Amino acid sequence: MTDEQDFLDKLNNRVKPTISFEFFPPKDENGLETLRNSFNKLKNFNPDFVSVTYGAMGSNQSVSLAVVEELAPQVPTIAHLTCIGATEKNITGLLSRYESAGVAGVLALRGDVPANFEGDPLGDFQHADQLVALTKKISTLSIGVAAFPEKHPESDSLEQDLEVLKKKQELGAELAMTQLFFDIDAYSKLVSSAEDNGVSMPIVPGLMPISNAKQVLRMAEMSGASLPSSLLNQLNSAENEEHAREIGMEFSIQLGRQLIARGAPGIHIFTLNHYRAATELLEGIGLS
Repeated sequence: MTDEQDFLDKLNNRVKPTISFEFFPPKDENGLETLRNSFNKLKNFNPDFVSVTYGAMGSNQSVSLAVVEELAPQVPTIAHLTCIGATEKNITGLLSRYESAGVAGVLALRGDVPANFEGDPLGDFQHADQLVALTKKISTLSIGVAAFPEKHPESDSLEQDLEVLKKKQELGAELAMTQLFFDIDAYSKLVSSAEDNGVSMPIVPGLMPISNAKQVLRMAEMSGASLPSSLLNQLNSAENEEHAREIGMEFSIQLGRQLIARGAPGIHIFTLNHYRAATELLEGIGLS
């Protein structure tokens, strides 16, 4: 059984929840050492797969590719693939490099437009479904796509999101991974509505540990994810940063437990290239 078949089989059969981590390409050598150290620590959890991002318009793509090539021989690795600024030639070459590196699959995304960018940031692809179609046509890599528990920021409705998700599945997507969220009911509604609309691929929840409240609040605002008012009140009333961290991590652990209790196929942790919070989260959930 190949790596990609292995992790997809685990997601689909759901004998036990999968464990996976997201990393991003570092900016310098110190960042690379931090990533390597975190990866080596988190490898102790025997992750079923990891994912590696790259920046807007393919920035850091060479660094991202180097990270992918380093991690892929050690653990099934999903490499990000984005539309923004991409040409068909570029994507074709990148898919070839990914295959040569032995990656398990790709996560096909539209991507975010860089701040203060002028002009048309889109290249040969307008939407992620076009990336899915091309990847399915020319590659044997497994294909993942994004899902949005609280609606894509540019979508008209959750119903439209579900139509897009189903179309991506029809074009060849085999799993979906959510953006960060903090509302268990939003995830449950997404999964049940997707199933009602014929989406059968596993939808893996992406979990952001709230170990740095200010940073997570900023990321939530950028992505359109809402935080429960009770959590916001507790964080705003925290005595200091460490107290806020305790509040945030306890909430994150409880959210993870709820996800597993409601049948989530796994937990995908946005590590921000650090291991401490991810470790606490998995141990708190009981997946260590």
